Amino acid sequence: MRAIGIVLAGGNSNRMKELSNKRAVAAMPIAGGYRSIDFVLSNMSNSHIQKVAVFTQYNAKSLNEHLNSSKWWDFGRKQGGLYVFTPTTTPENSYWYRGTADAIAQNIDFLKNSHEPYVVIASGDGIYKLDYAKVLEYHIAKKADFTVVTADVAGKDDPSRFGVIKTDEDGRVIDFEEKPISTDGSQVSTGIYIVRRRQLIELIEKAKEEERYDFVKDILIRYKNVKRVYAYPMDSYWSNISTVSSYYNTNMDFLKKDVRDYFFRQYPDIYSKIDDLPPAKYNAGSCVKNSLVSSGCIVNGYVENSILFKKAYIGNNCVIKNSIILNDVYVGDNTRIENCIVESRDTIRANTNYVGNDGEIKIVVEKNERYAL
Repeated sequence: MRAIGIVLAGGNSNRMKELSNKRAVAAMPIAGGYRSIDFVLSNMSNSHIQKVAVFTQYNAKSLNEHLNSSKWWDFGRKQGGLYVFTPTTTPENSYWYRGTADAIAQNIDFLKNSHEPYVVIASGDGIYKLDYAKVLEYHIAKKADFTVVTADVAGKDDPSRFGVIKTDEDGRVIDFEEKPISTDGSQVSTGIYIVRRRQLIELIEKAKEEERYDFVKDILIRYKNVKRVYAYPMDSYWSNISTVSSYYNTNMDFLKKDVRDYFFRQYPDIYSKIDDLPPAKYNAGSCVKNSLVSSGCIVNGYVENSILFKKAYIGNNCVIKNSIILNDVYVGDNTRIENCIVESRDTIRANTNYVGNDGEIKIVVEKNERYAL
């Protein structure tokens, strides 16, 4: 494909509450064995984009460890590859990334040293499948300066937490409002953009001179009436996980057969870093209904409508319902967990109850005595 990829994975979301204290949003576990960023990297690889840069910043330790090899997404080529860029102090600059445009500006040499004519920019917190080559074909056919991939979230999510877009009959963007207080629109930006590489360099350098740091507000919205900005509607599954409720609901979607089949049984595939773990073990007396149980788990109790991530241990007589148990959690005997997200590496003491109210997901963070010094 005649494009390079940029993945914006440096942001922090206060709406993730305690879940973002340990990791970047792009590193959030998804569907038992994946990370959020796996989906965009898999889409890049499946679209034959061979040169991809990931911009990390906030709480990037686990994300950088996850990206320690490009082989998992098949970027390990003689030409191209997977590049991870973190903020770097130089004689000319001592700032962290002050926004998405500033992140690109601080790594502008990546764009200047590339030769592909187009750039695909995507965020690391979206769960979807998309062939970027089809979006590029649309971009070229419309003779667009920018193409924004959009999704209709009516009845699925709150559009006011996204950029709300209105288009004319030809698909050209006529209005673009970022995170409006209220809106009657439901067509939102998915954070996926296509632009010519040289034009992006020009606009980023101009924004830097004017001390403008946000890609959406200071470039896309600012130039929407000057540049030809088009919307490419996505008609397949898309979800953004940057709030606790959306993260929970997205994971719960994978308990639906049609969603699982779409992501894991239909071509193209989603790839991730592989851990060499034994298969899940179900001991006598255990019962599991409509749940995802990952490798390395040991189940002794009752699990229903839940997702157990890698190396979770469920004790005797435990009841786990409508919950997400993240990696390496030990749940003691006779414990009840319902409507909860249990943070990774937690030790849940025996004979305890954690129950979230209907419509409100409880985040469980316990002091981890197993790892105390």
